[in-house]
Amino acid sequence: MKAFTSDVAFTPTVKAIQARKGSRESYARVEQRGGWRANITPDLAAFIEAQTSVFLATANAEGQPYIQHRGGPAGFLKVLDEHTIGFADFSGNRQFITQGNLEDNDQAFLFLIDYMLRRRIKIWGRALVVENDPELTAKLMPGGYKARPEQTILFTVSAWDANCPQHIPQRFEAADVAAALAERDRRIASLEQEVAHLRGVTATA
Repeated sequence: MKAFTSDVAFTPTVKAIQARKGSRESYARVEQRGGWRANITPDLAAFIEAQTSVFLATANAEGQPYIQHRGGPAGFLKVLDEHTIGFADFSGNRQFITQGNLEDNDQAFLFLIDYMLRRRIKIWGRALVVENDPELTAKLMPGGYKARPEQTILFTVSAWDANCPQHIPQRFEAADVAAALAERDRRIASLEQEVAHLRGVTATA
């Protein structure tokens, strides 16, 4: 049993390095406050369900890590309760590395990054692949999305932490940029019509 939720990442070796490099005191204060959050807050739930991309990390029985990208429309990641995130696992290259890793070692990690907001969230927990559950698949499948669900994945949160925005480049989604440009063009067209009207009024006068 870990003394603090942050011990999922701050092993004795990590703490020894923190002490040697001068950051242990500040993280000890975090531990005194109970460590990281273990429940999904409303703010975190909103952030999770707004994402269109996530990285899922697993490791096999030998400890070899693997990271896989998962994507979909906003809302493809669903917060089912204050400890559980679920999503449909769409059919892909059918290597099944993540599923194989989780059968041997259910410890997993989610990394979410929002480039526009320059915010990243790290979530530790355990994951389970659920096969042959049409009801759960239907619940987690994004409406109208053109993808075939292979199975579903349920992720149980153990702890989470938010990183500072330092060194995160600010980028924008193509759809958001297109919408902003379209609104700009509509505004320009409206102003051009107004200018033409005023010129006509002036010429008549």
